[in-house]
Amino acid sequence: MRDLFEGIEYLFEDILFYPLDVLRTLELDSWFLANIFNWVFMIIGFLAFLYWMKQLKTFNDRNEEKRESTSHSFLG
Repeated sequence: MRDLFEGIEYLFEDILFYPLDVLRTLELDSWFLANIFNWVFMIIGFLAFLYWMKQLKTFNDRNEEKRESTSHSFLG
């Protein structure tokens, strides 16, 4: 049973987390490259936000949304 847990430890510490160890050592040389995952996620989020705003504008231009206050039963 102990060998199983040591195998799991080896898998995570020496294999799966190796890219993160490289990024941690890279931090002393380049802060921007060390935070590459953060930059990628921020770019993806920004692009998704722009796409969402574009979709909202197309629905707004086609007048597909009910804007009167009685469109929901709990409002009126």
